[in-house]
Order: sequence, then structure tokens, then C-alpha cells
Amino acid sequence: MSTLEIHDLHVSVETKEGPKPILRGVDLTIRSGETHAIMGPNGSGKSTLAYSLAGHPKYQITSGTVTLDGEDVLEMSVDDRARAGMFLAMQYPVEVPGVSVSNFLRTAKTAIDGQAPPLRTWVKDVRSAMDQLRMDPAFAERSVNEGFSGGEKKRHEILQMELLKPKFAILDETDSGLDVDALRVVSEGVNRVKASGEVGVLLITHYTRILRYITPDFVHVFVDGRIAEEGGPELAERLENEGYDRFIGAATSL
Repeated sequence: MSTLEIHDLHVSVETKEGPKPILRGVDLTIRSGETHAIMGPNGSGKSTLAYSLAGHPKYQITSGTVTLDGEDVLEMSVDDRARAGMFLAMQYPVEVPGVSVSNFLRTAKTAIDGQAPPLRTWVKDVRSAMDQLRMDPAFAERSVNEGFSGGEKKRHEILQMELLKPKFAILDETDSGLDVDALRVVSEGVNRVKASGEVGVLLITHYTRILRYITPDFVHVFVDGRIAEEGGPELAERLENEGYDRFIGAATSL
């Protein structure tokens, strides 16, 4: 059982006008086997939370703590965070020309585990995971994300998650740009990882449609860099019916 604890996290981003506060005191605890959905309107700080946890240099932690099993995450480099068990599926996966998917995956697995996976079992695992995600085996020899459609990029993100087996997976709007079939396939991949009970999932989304396939244990509403309300799956249903207007009005009046 692993625990990711975020306490009173404040984050700013550098702009032309100077530092701009984005997160204004976030408290969140995620444990192995739990799925936490982060929902909220545009600009509420959802992606800032994701990239701050991953160690993106654009975001400055001004106060607060993040620990993984008691270890200070904020003192770790980006690669150390990955080795500690943190994984980020990006909203906009980048292209890496000249690096094949197969080489990328095996290099990442070797870096995280400290040793190369046995080639025979690794090839079998990769093929099995690609098959379940309905990815053409030819993708393994293509450059990472180069020329991939939006859905193919998102499937590749979930492929990485399945093979790297993190302790905590942060999925930043993985449903963005997916058609119904791709959404179902990607959701099935997340659910396979969840089924082990060993992975905590932080699922960031605007909409409830992915929550029809991935049932969250907890739902947190982000507004103006804070958690405005928390609940179970029923809160997502309420947001589907009512939207975010009541939260935005309350934030404006503060």
C-alpha cells in the first residue's frame, strides 16, 4: 500500500507580468487502488496540479508539501519521481522524431527498474498490451507519437502506463479528443491497471463521459486553484446536470 499526500500546495507560474498564483492551497491524499477524479472549469488549476507533481520547471512551488510514502517528492528530480513510481499521461503528448516506440518503452522500463527486462518476456508483454489497446504492431517501430492521431497518442500513453506499472498515475485529460471507440479502449486500459489494486489514479477531466467507463472513488471540484467540493461518483452526476456555475459564482465572491 502506497500513499501520495499533497498538503497546502501553492503553485505559481511565470508570466510576462511576473509570477501568477495558480494553486492556492490544495490538500489531497491518494492511496493505492483509489481513483480520484479532478473536475473543474478551464483555468481552475487542474493541469497545473498534474505538471507540478511531475516536476515541470515552468511551475514554481511556493509553499506546501508533496510526499510519496513519506519521501519528499518536491526534492526529487523529474526522473527520480518516475523511479519512485509517479507517471504522467500528458494532455498533449509530444512527438520524439528518431526514437522508436519499442526503444523508448524498453529504455524507460530499464531506467525505472534499474535493469533491462528479459527480452523474450518483454516483447510478449508489449505485444499483448498493444493488442488489448487495439494498436497496430507496426506502431512499435514508428517514432514516438510522430504522425499519430490524437487517439493513437492517448493509447500510447496508456500503453506506457500498463508496461511501466507506476504506483500513481496522473492522467491529464486523457479523454480529450477521443471518439467513442477510442475512449472505451483507453478506459479499458486504465481499468486493467486499476484492477491490480496497486495503482492510485488521479484522473483529470472536464466532462463526465470518461467516468461512465472509469468509476471514481472520489470526485474533487477545482475552482480558482482550490478544491471547492468533494464527494463520490454522485458528485460527477450532479456536475453533469448543473455545471460549474454555482462554484464559479462562489469563487468570484471571495
